Amino acid sequence: MTPQPNPQVGAAVKAADRNHVFHSWSAQELIDPLAVAGAEGSYFWDYDGNRYLDFTSGLVYTNIGYQHPKVVAAIQEQAATMTTFAPAFAIESRSEAARLIAERTPGDLDKIFFTNGGADAVEHALRMARLHTGRPKVLSAYRSYHGGTQQAINVTGDPRRWANDSGSAGVVRFWAPFLYRSRFYAETEEQECARALEHLESTIQFEGPATIAAIILETVPGTAGIMLPPEGYLAGVRELCDKYGIVFVLDEVMAGFGRTGKWFAADLYDVTPDLMTFAKGVNSGYVPLGGVAISGAIAETFAKRPYPGGLTYSGHPLACAAAVATINAMEEEGIVEQAARTGAEIIEPALRELAERHPSVGEVRGVGMFWALDLVRDKATREPLVPYNAAGADNAPMAAFGAAAKKNGLWPFINMNRTHVVPPLNITEAEAKEGLAALDAALSVADEHTA
Repeated sequence: MTPQPNPQVGAAVKAADRNHVFHSWSAQELIDPLAVAGAEGSYFWDYDGNRYLDFTSGLVYTNIGYQHPKVVAAIQEQAATMTTFAPAFAIESRSEAARLIAERTPGDLDKIFFTNGGADAVEHALRMARLHTGRPKVLSAYRSYHGGTQQAINVTGDPRRWANDSGSAGVVRFWAPFLYRSRFYAETEEQECARALEHLESTIQFEGPATIAAIILETVPGTAGIMLPPEGYLAGVRELCDKYGIVFVLDEVMAGFGRTGKWFAADLYDVTPDLMTFAKGVNSGYVPLGGVAISGAIAETFAKRPYPGGLTYSGHPLACAAAVATINAMEEEGIVEQAARTGAEIIEPALRELAERHPSVGEVRGVGMFWALDLVRDKATREPLVPYNAAGADNAPMAAFGAAAKKNGLWPFINMNRTHVVPPLNITEAEAKEGLAALDAALSVADEHTA
């Protein structure tokens, strides 16, 4: 795992990238992508020999780290046996992946529709909900992210939606609970929960319950800030959906497969949705895979009525073989339990200690290996360190923080005024402490921008 410098190859990789690769979410001439030479475990490195501890898990998907030998071997074995096959057939890796996922989903979410990733999982979940109910509208939360395809981006609640918002996608947004930046003037978690549920029910009533097919929520919002729902909120949403005949969709694309210290974040709250989307951690992103876990009632809708949707690569054998190996490795190695333990015993105490020492840390929140630091200019007023959706000079404090982290060998996850601590679930104690020390140093740079 010792990086061997090769700047000449790195320069060629960078040149080809700049000449031909069109990057997502970017102004193409304003970016400077790092040329990555390799990755293993919790680290990756560039062609100049610089090694980085990855506190982002890629995009919060390498839950078992890079190049896990059991998963690499499974992909190789599947490729030697059957590289691909059409989705209309029963294939061993596809069947076994579905069985292993269904064993771990809550309640009766026992049917699995495979997609290529999280965004198209959301697309199909909402299509299923609309067909099941015969209703057009979907309710989704501000401070959310559900993917980059047309319907998924329209139910998203962050600024990436704005340029793609069709304004006619049948989407109505509402405020979910978040006490630190409450929209309900709440002073306690109990008040926040009660007022958020009252707000949601009012929204349902004013929109017309008979027009609403689904409510979609990230069980624990990810990119939007890792805001744990207060006790009773998800159960309350479940009750509202039952009351008004609305399909309850939980998006577990980021929070699922051990990220919260449970197989699914829904397990933290003892709640079962009607549909659950997943991707990312299902196979640590080694081969693109996502899906929808479907309840018995919704599956019955399509028992004798064709479901009008599909994908050429649905349940791709290589992706499903990677999922089988990933789930089995997580079980055999106790990786979900390790995530819960490392989060509770190492990550959380260290982050709370950093919050006490650094004036830039306004709040620490999270669970398992899913944490966020809300960075502020002033702890008393909770003014964010940078404005909402800041860019350019306005974003300079967060840019300086990020540069300091990278200089110390830590690759940070940064979104707006937050940095998230989301390393691989099987990161070692020594690696976690190494990353936390680098984070401590970088926060000193953020402190320079406080009031």
